This record gives sequence, structure tokens and C-alpha cells, in this order.
Amino acid sequence: MKERIFIKKAKEHIGLEEFIRSQFVLARTGRIDIQYTPLGTRIIIHTMTPGLVIGAGGERIREIVERLKEDFGLENPQIDVQKVTDPDLDPNVVAQNIASSLERGVNYKRLGNFFLDKIMNAGAIGCEIVISGKLGSEKARSERFIAGYIKKCGEPAQRDVVRGFATANPKQGVIGVLVKIMLFNSEKKISVDNIKFEDEPAEVSEEKKEEKIEEEK
Repeated sequence: MKERIFIKKAKEHIGLEEFIRSQFVLARTGRIDIQYTPLGTRIIIHTMTPGLVIGAGGERIREIVERLKEDFGLENPQIDVQKVTDPDLDPNVVAQNIASSLERGVNYKRLGNFFLDKIMNAGAIGCEIVISGKLGSEKARSERFIAGYIKKCGEPAQRDVVRGFATANPKQGVIGVLVKIMLFNSEKKISVDNIKFEDEPAEVSEEKKEEKIEEEK
């Protein structure tokens, strides 16, 4: 029973995120946080262009709220729009930027290396960019660009690595762009050698204690 509820919630979560992204294709939408509370569902949209998401006088937001009520059955959806503070560390924004450049005819190798450097210079521990499709040939293939340290599997990969995806539609066909960024490493151990301890006070012998008492007298 619990597994069914979990699967249902996961599908609902994915459906909500896909719907919101489809409504703001031109807004450079980054991370979307969905929080379920007793008061309703709170949706936080991180975007490069808050004005496009909000609309004139908040009209666009009101339209989306009504759609969420009708199509997803949400009783009290609340949408909060926030500007992306560091676009080079948001994988969705990076993926969209790469896809947009591919549609303008920029070479995929140049794009992969360029954004790889930008991500690492922004402070990431590691990153991986995968560009898949017809890349200058008739056969589809994938090209990977990797820098730094990044977890590939297991719980740390799910916890520490953020992912973003976008599609480009150039003349030769659809190209997919996957971006993975590792922002921190929760498995990193603290070395005892790097910890400085305060010097412990030296033990005072009984003779020294007696001498000190005599001096005080």
C-alpha cells in the first residue's frame, strides 16, 4: 500500500514538473521544487527571467494555478518565482543554453568544452555533459565531456549530483543534452591530521604544588 502511494506521488511530481517546464519554454527555467504541506502544494520555480513566468500583473501565474487545479486536482497550489542566482551551477539552465546554441549552429565540441570550463570555474566539484544525436554525421552518437570528480552510481550519486536535460531541434534532427553537476561530496571524510588541538596543560608535580603554596604564604 505504501509503495503504491509513493509511486503515485512520484508520478504526480514528475507530471507537475513536466507541465510547468512546458509552459515556460522560453523562460530558461532552472530547478523546480515541489513541496506538499497541509495547507496545499507549494511550487518554487527558479528561472533566469522571472518576468516571463509571472506575466503582466501576475496574469500568467494565475492561469497556471487554475490549470493545476483543473488538470491535477490540486486544492490550494501556491507558486513562488525566484531568480536563478548562479546559472552556471544550474544543470537545467546550462542544458538549455547548450541546446539553444546547437540550434544556432555552434559546434557541439566547442560548446561542451566551453560550458565544462564555466561550470568548474563556478565552483563545482565535478561535471559531465552528454550531447546525443546526429552530430555532424548520418548516424546518431553520444559525446561526453567530463571534468573534476563526479559520482556515477549509488545513493551519493542521487544525493550529491544534480541533473538537467534539454532538447535541441536543428536541421539534422533532435539532439539531447544531459548535464550533471556535483556541487558537494557528502562522503568526504575529515582527516584527523588536519584538525588542530589546543595544547593540554602540563601536569603539575606534587613538589611544584607545595612550592607554589609556600610562595603564596
